[in-house]
Amino acid sequence: MEKHLKYELAVDRYSRMIAQNQKDYRAYNNRGIAYEKLRKFDLALKDFNRSIEINPYFDPAYTNRGNVYLELKNYDSALLDFNRAIELNPYNGMAYNNRGFCFLLLGQHDNSMKDLQRALEINKDNIFALNSMAELYAALNDAERACDWLNRAVGKGYNNWSYLQSSATYDNIRGHQCFKEILKKGPSRRDKKGGQ
Repeated sequence: MEKHLKYELAVDRYSRMIAQNQKDYRAYNNRGIAYEKLRKFDLALKDFNRSIEINPYFDPAYTNRGNVYLELKNYDSALLDFNRAIELNPYNGMAYNNRGFCFLLLGQHDNSMKDLQRALEINKDNIFALNSMAELYAALNDAERACDWLNRAVGKGYNNWSYLQSSATYDNIRGHQCFKEILKKGPSRRDKKGGQ
């Protein structure tokens, strides 16, 4: 609930900025991110579209719109947006990571590997790319390598424990001991309930 309020407040803040300047493409982009976090995907897409309309060279808006398309399982549109973001900024590591993840979901493991490696060349500490590499190796049924990459991600600060516990991308290795050991590093269910 606390995160929900955080994003609602962000929507309010960026809406005020937009009211003062209808051409503030960054405010539209940032409000779109808040809408995405609130799972209001139609409003997020509208804001990313407006950001791109105002500034068609602003690569983060393409990356962010691609993320929404990923959530909606519209992989073709996601790939188009990630491609455009990379075309505009070849050093946009998140666009490479997210396109690599999209390729992973499409079963295009070689393309996924190339993009994730590129994301890590740009930033070796990109916790999302480290996690995506773990997911790729999980998809390849290589539990040892998947756990190695996931341990690196967690060691660098990756902490989306609910995602790790529920994402289908980890289903192939969910029963392996190394994966279970990593999950023990996160908060226990008891901790989440306030110690009850």
